[in-house]
Amino acid sequence: MPNRRQVLAVGGGGVVALIGPAFVLAGPLEEIRMQGTSRGEHVWFAPVGLAVAAGTTLRFVNLDPGNSHTSTCYHPTLFDRPHRIPAGATPWDSDFLLPNDSFEVLLTLPGVYDFYCLPHEHAGMVGRIVVGKPGDAGWQGAAAEAGDLPAVALDGFPSVEAILKAGRVMPPGQP
Repeated sequence: MPNRRQVLAVGGGGVVALIGPAFVLAGPLEEIRMQGTSRGEHVWFAPVGLAVAAGTTLRFVNLDPGNSHTSTCYHPTLFDRPHRIPAGATPWDSDFLLPNDSFEVLLTLPGVYDFYCLPHEHAGMVGRIVVGKPGDAGWQGAAAEAGDLPAVALDGFPSVEAILKAGRVMPPGQP
């Protein structure tokens, strides 16, 4: 009769065998933090610009103890906003994330994805993700038209070149 240690070893190995392939097949994961000052006068995504490979999952995490935030891509089907993600990409809206909540989105098409926080766009809480690089099959660059975006939002997007050069662009004053 097997002892407890042997049963646990076999059972644990079975669990690893069952879930192990999920870890092998999963693509890269990158985290984008939603943050703000203690009084709420400044809010931001960190990083504000990020270069990733196609197939990367982004996890947006609200680490701001005083505010709820969203991660919402610019797309006409979401609040009638300008189209600022690659054609054919699935639009996303996290809905309101309370402190310590998170939301994930998988980006599969190469190109530039601009997003914002619904209640804080006018405070400049925007971000840009670059999936792949110019020259990749199907690449779609940054939107040329400003649409109805406020100037503070437009000023908040790092350039595609800066993102590709650094890989990760943090908001001013953030490490």
